[in-house]
Amino acid sequence: MSEASQALQKIARGISIIFIGTIISTLFGFFNKAIIARYFATAEYGVFNLALTVFSIALVIATLGFGSSLPREVAIYKEKKPFQLWDLVSTAITILIFNGVLLALFLIIGANSAAQIFHDARLEEPLKIIAFALPFSALTAGIVAISRGFGRVREKVYFQNIFYPMVFFALILTGALLKFDFSYIFFAYAAAQGLTLIFLLFDVSRIRLIKFRIKLIPSLGKELVVFSLPLMFTGILGFIMTRTDTLMLGYYLNSEIVGIYNAAAPLASMLPIFLNSAGFLYMPIASQLYAQGKLREMGRVYQILTKWVFLLTLPAFAVMFLFPEVAVNFFFGEKYLGASKALQILALGFMFHTFLGLNGLSLTVIGEPKLNLIGNSFAAVLNVILNILLIPAYGLDGAAVATAVSYFVANVFRSFWLYRNAKIHPFSWNYVKPLVISFVLLGLIESLHLRVPNIWYAVPVLAVFLGIYFLLVLLSKSIDKEDVELLLAVERKLGVNLEIIKKILRRFV
Repeated sequence: MSEASQALQKIARGISIIFIGTIISTLFGFFNKAIIARYFATAEYGVFNLALTVFSIALVIATLGFGSSLPREVAIYKEKKPFQLWDLVSTAITILIFNGVLLALFLIIGANSAAQIFHDARLEEPLKIIAFALPFSALTAGIVAISRGFGRVREKVYFQNIFYPMVFFALILTGALLKFDFSYIFFAYAAAQGLTLIFLLFDVSRIRLIKFRIKLIPSLGKELVVFSLPLMFTGILGFIMTRTDTLMLGYYLNSEIVGIYNAAAPLASMLPIFLNSAGFLYMPIASQLYAQGKLREMGRVYQILTKWVFLLTLPAFAVMFLFPEVAVNFFFGEKYLGASKALQILALGFMFHTFLGLNGLSLTVIGEPKLNLIGNSFAAVLNVILNILLIPAYGLDGAAVATAVSYFVANVFRSFWLYRNAKIHPFSWNYVKPLVISFVLLGLIESLHLRVPNIWYAVPVLAVFLGIYFLLVLLSKSIDKEDVELLLAVERKLGVNLEIIKKILRRFV
């Protein structure tokens, strides 16, 4: 078995549990937003999204990019400098605790100024409340990143993907049933983050995964921060690309428009769910291959994963692109139908991000995080300019165009430099064929201008589309031997019998 196949099987064995956790997290995330959107006014739902956006930017700054850098650094230190591994971990944890508390104080102090910027006094109290969640979230992200460096998925899945969203859902549902006021949402958010950290700390201490020490070694801290800072700025710019639309809609228009738009944004942002699931395990495994000088094997892993991610994402994209009104109405209700066109536009942007694969993570693996920063800088500046030009004229549809274009620019830039520096790209011949088939079929269905009243009428159309699509993929012999090996690894991990599928695939390899 090739090195690439072995790496893919390692990813497959973990990706099933990551995917299950991500699905649970996504579902409860939708339930939480749907309850808030339906129980409160659209303007209050808009305030919730504005507060969450400001909090998210503060969290990126508080974590200093450690969420992306620590998996790589832990994997490399484990391989090359095991004697310094726990000093690195202790230094990272100490920095995260300090930063989390500091940024929480800044958020509390600056809450009034933020409310004035967005012309909504209702934003001040939520920001002050949600700030208390910042140290909890930062330390949770750091512990999960460290466990990820050890090639573990348990902490990510059990605590970030399952425990937190379920606790938040229970608290939100309780508040809705008891008719608590709007500020309760933010107390619930902070409480859910705090409980998640407490149970995570108890669990990793019980199994002795991490040796907790408050210790700061300046040389290691400097090395980690210097490597991580471009990732932090990249993360901030990533939030600018995805959330500037929300912030600028709040600035130019009002909280009600923000609320309507955030029926489309979370739906579209669901599309990279498989990409993110694969990336969680791809990072440490690709880092090991890179440390061993096996770039060709790393490139092959990249290609096979990208093809699988695209195939798995296609059904959700088809629903959002072909029937956006149905998707918005099903999850958020009729009062959010104004976001339908924006959903279609955003879906195109996120799907483009998905079909080029894990280009940003791969640049980090090969030691080029600054290229991610440069690419995201171009895209973020373009995003801001387009939002300024388009929102006053086209409202939320203009904001969606700005975000989709920025994703296109960032991904083209990252993929160009990844190929130039490491000769890694996603376009094997057996990936190009499914791409062409999907584009042609989607274009044909869209040209029919089908109008369906609800999700249940859309399901048969989607089933026919997917049936024809996968039949054409098989007939075009777009299956690689690594695809079968990947399926075998998933079969063994889940303990299910996929013999019929395997027989079909083997005929078309």
